[in-house]
Amino acid sequence: MMRRAVEQAGTGRRPGGGRASALGAGALLMAVLMAWGAQAQPASRAAPFGFADLVERLSPAVVNISTTQEVATARGRPDVPVPQLPPGSPLEEFFKDFFERQERGRGERGPMRRATSLGSGFVIDPAGLVVTNNHVIAEADEVRVTLHDDTTYEAEILGRDPATDLAVLRIDAPEPLPAVVWGDSDRARVGDWILVIGNPFGLENTVTVGIISARGRVINAGSYDDFLQTDASINRGNSGGPMFNLDGEVIGINTAIFSPSGGSVGIGFAIPTALARPLIDQLVAYGRPRRGWLGVRIQTVTDEIAEGLGMAEARGALVAGVTEDGPAQAAGIEAGDVILTFDGKPVAEMRRLPRLVAESRIGKDVTVEVWRRGALVRLQVVLGELPEDGAEVAASAPASEAPTQSLEALGLTLATLSDELRETYSLGDSVKGVVVTEVAQGSAAAEKGIRAGDVIVEVSQEEVASPAEVVDRVRAVQDSERRSVLLLVQSGEDLRFVALRLDNS
Repeated sequence: MMRRAVEQAGTGRRPGGGRASALGAGALLMAVLMAWGAQAQPASRAAPFGFADLVERLSPAVVNISTTQEVATARGRPDVPVPQLPPGSPLEEFFKDFFERQERGRGERGPMRRATSLGSGFVIDPAGLVVTNNHVIAEADEVRVTLHDDTTYEAEILGRDPATDLAVLRIDAPEPLPAVVWGDSDRARVGDWILVIGNPFGLENTVTVGIISARGRVINAGSYDDFLQTDASINRGNSGGPMFNLDGEVIGINTAIFSPSGGSVGIGFAIPTALARPLIDQLVAYGRPRRGWLGVRIQTVTDEIAEGLGMAEARGALVAGVTEDGPAQAAGIEAGDVILTFDGKPVAEMRRLPRLVAESRIGKDVTVEVWRRGALVRLQVVLGELPEDGAEVAASAPASEAPTQSLEALGLTLATLSDELRETYSLGDSVKGVVVTEVAQGSAAAEKGIRAGDVIVEVSQEEVASPAEVVDRVRAVQDSERRSVLLLVQSGEDLRFVALRLDNS
């Protein structure tokens, strides 16, 4: 109808002469403006009439991964098969714990048997480099790669990274192999079409399609959570397979699903290529990831913590501890600092910082902007290489004795550390601060998980050594009319900042 109206207006063949011309000119102007507006909108790819041509082109680069390992059977009882659940299923841990308890109860182990598992992967280099998930090949004695034409090769594990669930294999093929093309996952938008090829439940070359449902999804898989979420069907056996955009580029590596039922319910997760590609390059070059290292332990800045620190809004990463002799300590970063920017990039939330640091070049001199005691401080840090263990160091000397004292504003009873209290709560000689001996039920402290045996190390970023010092610092905060007070609390080996609402009544 629009095209017909424009054509009629252009000819002027309507009764009324000049009026028709005026109306025609208006319709033509409207059509031009609409066309211009459509061009001004962001480009969006419509769904094709079919995916067959794309699948035919991409399938040869997708492979089947099969592994074999020796496992022990129980003597005197038949071997009970473990249910095959999709990675990421909430039932996975339940069944794992159940069968481990069963195994411990069986006593003597019987003969070894060979167990097999299946997954997916894809060729990234015609010379025979294959990417898959680490959990697909973890603890395997043998790994085999089956190509699109059913040719099978024994694979060498070139490198793997449990932290991001990535692994690179190498096979020795006589001819160059079809390989994928990398895409930029940062350009993918929620709502974009994607295509998945893999081997769910051992069914080779299965194709499913869907859209990107969400970006930057956190599923508590580790420190580098930043997943693409999709509604394309992903099941057990799809792990390690590629997620393609409509240009045929890999933008994600399928790794997990959420499934109360054990099968696909339309919530799957893929590692974005923006995160995966640098790590894959390192696995090929070094056999392991080489990440930048700052040497801090961090936690989320909540609204209450932000208020306690005098910040206008909750943002950044709160430094809960600094590794001795690490890059952060050498640069002057302190516990209680809030890292706001790293190498010129904003740290909007805590989980953003580990990825920024990990992706930075080892030895790079970066600027770190922190919030410290009500002011912005800029520091220069030379990044190190993340060590294998990443261990943090506890604090030093014990405090002097002082009497027990109640702090009703927080619902706490406090005492100075003594040999008796150290023994009662299993506190080492290096722990310093004021020990919590009682927490009032329903108090602000109880709601934040503080319990007897925890040690208050700092109040409002100042060290405390006696109950009286804690009370004085809390009263000072009350007098300043702030509604919360910031504590640094040690629970076992862990240090964390806790912001507690004050009862000013």
